[in-house]
Amino acid sequence: MADHNDFGKLGEQYAINYLKKRGYEIREKNYRYLKAEVDIIAQLKDTLVIVEVKSRSSGFIADLSDLIHQKKINLLVAAAHQYVTVNNLDVEVRFDIITIIKLKEGFKINHIEDAFYHF
Repeated sequence: MADHNDFGKLGEQYAINYLKKRGYEIREKNYRYLKAEVDIIAQLKDTLVIVEVKSRSSGFIADLSDLIHQKKINLLVAAAHQYVTVNNLDVEVRFDIITIIKLKEGFKINHIEDAFYHF
């Protein structure tokens, strides 16, 4: 596996640990529907949280629209709708981005809630 894939998986694990420490229940990892892959599906009380994890080893893209494009958003929305329907859930749905930046001294985690509303 390429180094960037390994780092991406490590970033997802950091994000999962981060969410668990904050009381989120992790429902799914790498959930697939059609052409969509949702990195993490978590739940916090009555809110289902669809999480896209972006890991970088240096620097970071400042503009959220550079992190996730409209086609990906549409796929995530479709996957979330399917997940809620198939599991017969009565929840609010929120879309978050967690960024993991590798620094010399460790990792920096940034959690952007309701990320799609920031465009």
